[in-house]
Amino acid sequence: MAEFVISTCSTFDLTKEHADSRDISVIYFHYSKNGERLDDDMFQSVTPAEFYGSMVAGADMKTSQINTGEFLEYFGKFLKDGKDVIHFSLSSGISGVYSAAETAAKQLRTEFPDRKLYVIDSLAASGGLGLLVDQAADLRDEGKTIDEVRDWVEQNKLRLHHWFFSTDLTFYIKGGRVSKVSGAIGGMLGICPLLNVSVDGKLVPRAKVRPKKKVIIEMVKRMEEHAENGYDYSGKVYMTQSECLPDAQAVADLITSKFPKMQGKVEITSIGAVIGSHTGPGTVALFFWGDPRVD
Repeated sequence: MAEFVISTCSTFDLTKEHADSRDISVIYFHYSKNGERLDDDMFQSVTPAEFYGSMVAGADMKTSQINTGEFLEYFGKFLKDGKDVIHFSLSSGISGVYSAAETAAKQLRTEFPDRKLYVIDSLAASGGLGLLVDQAADLRDEGKTIDEVRDWVEQNKLRLHHWFFSTDLTFYIKGGRVSKVSGAIGGMLGICPLLNVSVDGKLVPRAKVRPKKKVIIEMVKRMEEHAENGYDYSGKVYMTQSECLPDAQAVADLITSKFPKMQGKVEITSIGAVIGSHTGPGTVALFFWGDPRVD
């Protein structure tokens, strides 16, 4: 196995068990609940049900990104141990954390000139970031060098598709991502916005669909349109969800029936505390490899 560290942010929304099994190092974002500062620790200290239940009960959730000082300490410990590092950051179109990580990396490259430290702007989020990091771990395990992994990721990261829908706009309205008027109308009409991540890594609404059954079909249709090799897709499929597992499972069942050659089964995990603080419950997200993203 190649001797370098694959690292990412906790906003990759996979489990700690998954990260440990793939030898992926994770640095935690932060969030606060009613003023109490907490780590986005992949639901080690709180369950998804408890987290989203507290949001529904009215808890005030705020999020904060990892700062440069934290990255200096985090990256520094690997470099001091003589290890090279490739770190995958949450999309710069969503957060400023890539800038904080790169600022720390520039300083450490001067301090450790014989070591390699790469920071990748993933242009991805949630399980999309998870799928990208997992692919990097596959390449590492195949014997690729850190430079080969970096080059492959930079050449292919825009082939990673993200599709999201939400059945509850409450927290999108609260966070200002949906206007109160649009949210109220959408709620009354049962509209489920369908969104994806753009070329520059931003979350963009693509369609307004109703009812929920139709948005599930529409999401899978987007995979039919864009998946690598169409119905012969043989890659991994990841999904994340925020306390709406039956909706996610309905999408997964449909994908399983349409893409029999995919690698393994559809992997469903919970949207983590940081991204979940902005979505609230009721969001389903789908991630797969396909044609290059376009806007």
